[in-house]
Amino acid sequence: MGPKIVCIVGKKKSGKTTFLEALVPALKELGLRVGTVKHDAHSFDMDHEGKDSWRHRRAGADSVAVSSPTQLALIKSVDRELGLPELALEFFADRQVVLAEGYFRSDMPKVEVHRSEAHAEPLCNAENAAEKKLLALVSDTKQDLGVPFFGLDQAREVARLIADRLLGI
Repeated sequence: MGPKIVCIVGKKKSGKTTFLEALVPALKELGLRVGTVKHDAHSFDMDHEGKDSWRHRRAGADSVAVSSPTQLALIKSVDRELGLPELALEFFADRQVVLAEGYFRSDMPKVEVHRSEAHAEPLCNAENAAEKKLLALVSDTKQDLGVPFFGLDQAREVARLIADRLLGI
């Protein structure tokens, strides 16, 4: 079964990360174990030249883990981008909710963050909200997309909606 996945979507500079920073503790206040995934459409490098993990990868290791008593980091070569359900089952099986920043094209439930200062219109509209599995719109301007509307400062209310709709708690 795996954890429930919710994508936090929106156009550039809409406040997705800022809202996610408020949503994580709000979900944790409800007693939920939460993981996050940040989608990067480009390549990224977390392994820095000269570090032992970098040296392990340079030597040919396909996967390198860095482990301590309080954290675990894994750098793993992949031959294709993993989908959200695969990521959730592989790396977040011990979490109840995974918040994925981005992944607008996925088939997962979504919360859109929109700021009118950055963009005139949100990504979703009344016509595509159901198809995109939009759970809620978070914005500084009231818009009727046929889903619950929340202000940018209402992370607790969005957390409650997620817990209710996806986890039944």
